[in-house]
Amino acid sequence: MRFLEEVVVEEFLPTYRSLLAAALRERGLTQQAVADLLGVSQSAVSKYAKGDVGVRDDIADDERVQAHVAEVADGLADGTLSRVGALAEAEALVRDLEAPGDVLADIHTEQMPELAGMDVDFRGTGEDALREREHVLADVRRGVRLLERTSGFATLIPAVGSNLVECLADAETPEDVAGVPGRIFDVMGRAEVPADPEFGVSEHVALVLLAARDAGSDARAALNVAYSEETIAALAERGLSPVEFPAEAEDLRAEIRAVVDANPETRVLYQTGGFGVEPNVYVLGDDAPDAVASVRDLL
Repeated sequence: MRFLEEVVVEEFLPTYRSLLAAALRERGLTQQAVADLLGVSQSAVSKYAKGDVGVRDDIADDERVQAHVAEVADGLADGTLSRVGALAEAEALVRDLEAPGDVLADIHTEQMPELAGMDVDFRGTGEDALREREHVLADVRRGVRLLERTSGFATLIPAVGSNLVECLADAETPEDVAGVPGRIFDVMGRAEVPADPEFGVSEHVALVLLAARDAGSDARAALNVAYSEETIAALAERGLSPVEFPAEAEDLRAEIRAVVDANPETRVLYQTGGFGVEPNVYVLGDDAPDAVASVRDLL
């Protein structure tokens, strides 16, 4: 009896690690850095580099595997993808390759001929919540990197700080929204990002995004910047249809829902301030990098 998991461990994993190690080395990482990312020893990385580990051509030559390795290597190398995110992506790839008639299923049948013609699907079922969460975190990381590289962004950060957030597809509460802990602040003309993105760390910007989605907006991300009439005019010129909402309300989420419901095409919400409330502009986007792109156009 041969388990599909044995095929993954003995056939797929050595090939995958070898390809990923080579891709990371091509991106300038040291052998030790690659070892740390893959969770293996430096000597194992050396063996991958020397070709001392067997590689299955039917896996290595698969275009999906090659594209996946390149994408994961890029993310790990530039820090926009965590090790957990890389694992989630790899798990998803494995499930695809395990489908009946696909490469890992064929290897399984090759090693256990009794399976031939049975069309049995041994993959697990259920939603891949971990993968979605890691995708959202990776998007926010990418957006944050863009902000850090955007000359002049610090001039748009309000006194209360900016935050960049993105939510899960079925988000209902701020716990379903990832953002920057402690917000992004202007420190001597430079955007200071205090920590890596996490879920449940944004209250206000997350609330604005969730309220817009309550009203039917398909936006998954939001970035707040300082209010000015010039900023609103510039965003309007770009077709983002800015809409004002009251700064002070007993139920702010309901107020935002109402203005978005009346202006479903809007991608910019703003309020001009009130007692103890600083004026802010909230730019919505399909994802975090998309929201950042709209703000970068202002500079």
